[in-house]
Amino acid sequence: MGRSKQLGTLLMIGAGIQALFMLVGTMRRSYLAIALPVLAATSAICALAFWVGWTMANTEPELAELEEQESVPVSI
Repeated sequence: MGRSKQLGTLLMIGAGIQALFMLVGTMRRSYLAIALPVLAATSAICALAFWVGWTMANTEPELAELEEQESVPVSI
């Protein structure tokens, strides 16, 4: 697993945990006038972070990087 895939996976996990904490915190208090807009904004940011992580985790490496890794140096 490449570095970008690991980073993407960690980003998805972090976004999910943060969204869960925000949801639990919102349910424990009765500040709905403040909490609902903050929850909406935080959810949008978490969704964006999760999407970026998903993209990073599922993107195939570029062909140039693959060719560079597979090439064997030739001595003259």
